[in-house]
Amino acid sequence: MAQGLEVALTDLQSSRNNVRHRTEEISVDRLVVRRGQAFSITLYFKNRGFQPGMDSITFVTETGPLPDLAKGTRAVFSLTGSGGPSPWIASLEANRATSLDVSLCAPPMAAVGRYLLKIRIDSYQGPVTAYQLGEFILLFNPWCPGDAVYLESEPQRQEYVMNDYGFIYQGSKSWIRPCPWNYGQFEENVIDICLELLEKSLNFQIDPSTDCALRGSPVYISRVVCAMINSNDDNGVLNGNWSENYVDGVNPAEWTGSVAILKQWHAMGCQPVRYGQCWVFAAVMCTVMRCLGIPTRVITNFDSGHDTDRNLIIDEYYDNTGRILENMKKDTVWNFHVWDECWMARKDLPPGYGGWQVLDATPQETSNGLYCCGPASVKAIKEGEVDLNYDTPFAFSMVNADCMSWLVYGGKEQKLHRDTATVGNFISTKSIQSDERDDVTESYKYEEGSLQERQVFLKALQKLKAGRSLGPHQGDSNSFSSTSRRQNSPRSLDTPSLRPSDVIQVSLKFELLDPPNMGQDINFVLLAVNLSPQFKDLKLNLSAQSLLHDGSPLAPFWQDVAFITLFPEEEKTYPCKILYSQYSQYLSTDKLIRISALGEEKSSPEKILVNKIITLTFPGIMINVLGAALVNQPLTVQVVFSNPLSEPVEDCVLTLEGSGLFKKQQRVLIGVLKPHHKASITLKTVPFKSGQRQIQANLRSNKFKDIKGYKNVYVDTGV
Repeated sequence: MAQGLEVALTDLQSSRNNVRHRTEEISVDRLVVRRGQAFSITLYFKNRGFQPGMDSITFVTETGPLPDLAKGTRAVFSLTGSGGPSPWIASLEANRATSLDVSLCAPPMAAVGRYLLKIRIDSYQGPVTAYQLGEFILLFNPWCPGDAVYLESEPQRQEYVMNDYGFIYQGSKSWIRPCPWNYGQFEENVIDICLELLEKSLNFQIDPSTDCALRGSPVYISRVVCAMINSNDDNGVLNGNWSENYVDGVNPAEWTGSVAILKQWHAMGCQPVRYGQCWVFAAVMCTVMRCLGIPTRVITNFDSGHDTDRNLIIDEYYDNTGRILENMKKDTVWNFHVWDECWMARKDLPPGYGGWQVLDATPQETSNGLYCCGPASVKAIKEGEVDLNYDTPFAFSMVNADCMSWLVYGGKEQKLHRDTATVGNFISTKSIQSDERDDVTESYKYEEGSLQERQVFLKALQKLKAGRSLGPHQGDSNSFSSTSRRQNSPRSLDTPSLRPSDVIQVSLKFELLDPPNMGQDINFVLLAVNLSPQFKDLKLNLSAQSLLHDGSPLAPFWQDVAFITLFPEEEKTYPCKILYSQYSQYLSTDKLIRISALGEEKSSPEKILVNKIITLTFPGIMINVLGAALVNQPLTVQVVFSNPLSEPVEDCVLTLEGSGLFKKQQRVLIGVLKPHHKASITLKTVPFKSGQRQIQANLRSNKFKDIKGYKNVYVDTGV
């Protein structure tokens, strides 16, 4: 009997393959490859070399708990290419005396995930032998033209797949501030947590075989991940909390990166981490998607609509003091809202709607029964094609709904104004390979005030009305339920004066006299201009209230009444001051204050409304790197921070992190900071990855939660 060919050892060449597949930062010990791209392995034999005429080698790859040839989760393919119709490829690279180099390649539509690699050897007149060669992880491949996530631009691939830090834009449209964030998609164990996240999804729990078979589709994967980032339907990663009460968790404003959140979720047995808000949901989803190989960027939309009743109108209600009423309706305008865009082909849609897709992991409305949103084609949103999958009507309303203002007085509602341009401003993301902000508003809608923009709005409205005429969401995979996350009402408009008539005879406008610094009094004036040839006698009710970033108003803390008489075409200013002692105890984490005035003329029933959002500013953290940064060499970091208030602050904690620079998040207990006191600390770290890196820092206390700072650091190999 002939001697069979026996495998003694397998070298998966993890380090070499991972460099070729741009996964070396994930691991050098484990094989992590991308689909549609070949990788090499070496087989070492015990007794003799491979003889092509005598030996037949067949490879088997399996993924998921129930591998199935028909579903594509099991593949059988021969080294000579005659093993059947499998799209997997094995080819001979080199045949030596007792070893064999083989090139393997997964098809560009293969399911992503953890795979088992097996081999069967059939020798002429010898025994059939089978071996388990090892495991590998297969990811999406934006470098492969055949992959649905293929992205042609290398700078874009570097930014949206490989970059492990960035900025998330917050604040308001009049004060946009970058919040540094550590995505950390290549940090230790993050890939395993991402795969664990897929296995904890309801889809996998209900039907693991089908779920694994569908993991070749970025559309499918993105919906699964989107639902798993929040915990509304499952043991997802994050609990949302908009209550301002975070005693049993972490204030969302304090997070500076995704890694600590994902690792905490894993360490707690996949119990949701407390707490997140929109930017945290989006940032964690960005980490997971970039780790899996899908190009992703974080998007901020200022003045973002939340339309719960599918009419593309955000209704806002005010009382006779100009105060926004919280309990009138579920529609809201968020001061800012954050979601993700993922890049993928959309073969499920008509041609032209691939590319960037909106995915919103913040639990607002349900989509096909789960709290997820998207993927909705950005191109479809711009063109008003709200009948295309998925959740395009809701995404459209976030950037292009109209806003209707109502006065509620004496049990009646009076229409004040319809504003077509309030919702969707300064839609922002980090620029490619730059720390600058990139405005992508024109990707989402035509210019406000243009004929095209109104035509698209009316087209979207007509499509929604046509859909409703079929019945309540009948056959509509775009439908979203009205069981909103919160049932309180809107935020104000940061606009000039509004009134029902087309001819504005009196103009009202707020103007700040000084920069609105945290801890200082707010000085501003109300500018009143009579645009008519008639005498005007005005009564003005003024108020101020804090806002949460999702538009929810808190109780008013300041009120005033002004009487102004204006001669024809006269202009007057009414000075106002809100003391720090008046607003300090009412301030939300978001540090947003809405000032408003509702005016009425004695000779007319018409009302005039004006309001303005003020974002209080504060000094950031300064980070200095002392000396050159070299891999595996000690590095000293100096952090300088201060208390911006004229009162002491307690319970101060400084946190620092940075992928490739710190093995884990650093926490430094500071204690008490005296009024306006500046302090600095130094700490040492040892960078363990080369290239462009970033340090992110946050200072919290009993008075403020999110004083941020960052420092870009280039780490040299030292060679």
